[in-house]
Amino acid sequence: MANFELMRQLTRAEGGKIILLVLDGVGGLPMEAGGLTELETAKTPNMDRLAKEGSLGATIPVRRGITPGSGPAHLALFGYDPVEHPVGRGVLSALGVGLGIRDADVAARGNFCTLDDNGIVTDRRAGRIPTEEGQKRVDILQGIEIPGIETRVAVVKEYRFVLTLRGEGLSGAIDDTDPQVTGEKPLDAVALDGSREATHTAELVQQWIDEAHKRLKGHEPANGVLLRGFAMDPNLPKYDDIYKLKAACVAVYPMYKGVSRLVGMDVIDTAGIETPAEEFDRVASVWNDYDFIFCHIKKTDSYGEDGNFDAKVHLIEEIDAALPKLLDLNPDVLVITGDHSTPAKHRSHSWHPVPLLLWSPALHMPDYADSFGERACYGGALGQFPATDIMPLALAHANRLEKFGA
Repeated sequence: MANFELMRQLTRAEGGKIILLVLDGVGGLPMEAGGLTELETAKTPNMDRLAKEGSLGATIPVRRGITPGSGPAHLALFGYDPVEHPVGRGVLSALGVGLGIRDADVAARGNFCTLDDNGIVTDRRAGRIPTEEGQKRVDILQGIEIPGIETRVAVVKEYRFVLTLRGEGLSGAIDDTDPQVTGEKPLDAVALDGSREATHTAELVQQWIDEAHKRLKGHEPANGVLLRGFAMDPNLPKYDDIYKLKAACVAVYPMYKGVSRLVGMDVIDTAGIETPAEEFDRVASVWNDYDFIFCHIKKTDSYGEDGNFDAKVHLIEEIDAALPKLLDLNPDVLVITGDHSTPAKHRSHSWHPVPLLLWSPALHMPDYADSFGERACYGGALGQFPATDIMPLALAHANRLEKFGA
């Protein structure tokens, strides 16, 4: 696993340029015995060519058998052990929508929900209201006054929003208020430890929730709020410090922008982008300004969670068709992988190793693979290894690491 002090000692400020292309949830499973996975089913002539020329392997995002969330999985891709560096989803959501987070701030991600006349949750996602409706509810909640603190609210996407609290003596050790099921009332905000700071913060959060419900009354279907993922900034070491890289993120979904900001990447504007080809064009537009670009494709994961095998296959094929846009940039290193597996058969994130392709024309060692798929990756030259080793591998193949020792 990546050792930050070692990386600081060994990394060079000069060297090749790197693209990390992450197909969220790309790993899959056959829908029936003897079948193929989504990645194996897809017609991917460009990735297959790169597989023949490069090296394959499979990564373990957290630990064997552990199913990761998106935040921890991406931290692992960036070289941060997610067990040693836990980051709450609230901070990622806040950074993802551009809310600056100071050391003492507390952030939580929220859902607008539907409450009946008795305060019972009947829909945890408020009918999946569109983002415009979510923004209207956020506007209603702006300016809630809680003594001694400043509150900020921002829409994330559809029914999702983020809340931040700024003031003295706050704590992120607050339990979720989302009961995770319908038919129950929202949970009260309670402290996860017995500290004075956590108890005080829980009281402030509950005051905010009570006022939010008063303001949202009559605004069905989004007339309630559920909060989870309370967190504070973990102050992670940054990319330019550890890896001596000027790094950028090209991603559409806010959470992935958030985790990128957390590690010090510049986040490139992706407003209006809808397709992989358009994302790759945006990478090309900033290519000359950066040493490292992280490009994230979301819907491979979404289709997996929907159980839509065919749609996931089609999207992988669409990505492959657009891949020449990245290859035309002549990167010194191209890594294609996922943050975790999301098999359509499983309809959820899973613990299965994640396929990885490493292509570095000057320095890679080809193996015997002739296609990019799970079984080819499981037998590839790189073997199965922790996702935290991706960055040292990419840096080495970009000639950005010094020799260790005499």
